[in-house]
Amino acid sequence: MRVALQPARLEGAVRQHYEDTIASPVPFNSHVDLLSAADLARLRELFPDGSAQMWGVTPGVDDRNVGQVVRLQPGDFVMFYGYGRLYLAATIAWRFHNEPLAERLWQRDGKGQTWEYMYALTGTRSVEIPIEEVRPVLGWTSGIVQGFRVWEGAEAEGLAELANLDPSDYALPTAPAGSDVADAVNRFSGPLDRTRNAAYRAEQRLLKRRLRQLGGRSCALCGEQLPPQFLVAAHIKRRTECSDTEKLDLDNVAMLACLLGCDSLYEHGYITVDPGGKIAISSEVTLSPSVARHCDDHLLGRTTEWWTQDREKYFAWHRTHTFRATI
Repeated sequence: MRVALQPARLEGAVRQHYEDTIASPVPFNSHVDLLSAADLARLRELFPDGSAQMWGVTPGVDDRNVGQVVRLQPGDFVMFYGYGRLYLAATIAWRFHNEPLAERLWQRDGKGQTWEYMYALTGTRSVEIPIEEVRPVLGWTSGIVQGFRVWEGAEAEGLAELANLDPSDYALPTAPAGSDVADAVNRFSGPLDRTRNAAYRAEQRLLKRRLRQLGGRSCALCGEQLPPQFLVAAHIKRRTECSDTEKLDLDNVAMLACLLGCDSLYEHGYITVDPGGKIAISSEVTLSPSVARHCDDHLLGRTTEWWTQDREKYFAWHRTHTFRATI
């Protein structure tokens, strides 16, 4: 597994690119004259509705970005960075090289380059991860994300953990032999903390497996039954604040939460779980009518069956440390 960090500060041309090809997926039929037969067939296979969110990377000075981007394969992740935080996470469904299409979609930058090393995205969702949480994962003491870079090994595992990313949630077809994706450079560069990496992977596998045994395919908060790619293993108490013993309390320390709203609402303290299991909603949701409406429609008055006395200590931590309680 690899995770790409993509600097993309949403202002000027970058914001327009985001609106054109992320907020508004790209329809394949509008660009059949520029897409190769192989890429078009693969995109239609992956996205039967005929459109996909797309982004790209320029070659960079002396083609320095090329060696990074060709390492990415379907099923790897990308996280967008801007304003001191990671704000978007997605799975790379397909990567391809297409200079004419990139120029049509995004024109060229001030150096005459276009974002020709392109990738189509699936599972796109908003995240809110400050750079202060990213630095320890990458071994940085200071600094910001500068330039496109692909991480793997312990660093990739750590980045995926920050955003609750799990490759098993997306069943993507394997790239065909002979493609530039299948022949990507897969060399690891940088230190590898094998003990940390193996321990984390083992913990996450056990946690996801156990949560699915206990919770099936239901969101613990709204109760909706959903495909696995719409559910994440959400720690009831923030994982970084858990002791090693708590991290391995698999039956109690976490829950399945949906990406349709519950995961973010809980993570950012707009909802919590009271003793007994009743879901409490912060008055701050009224600052956004759409958020308030979502909470009214799906969470208001609901009692979660996930609450137990054994889980109460973790919910209590969330109520006192994260929940945006009315003062």
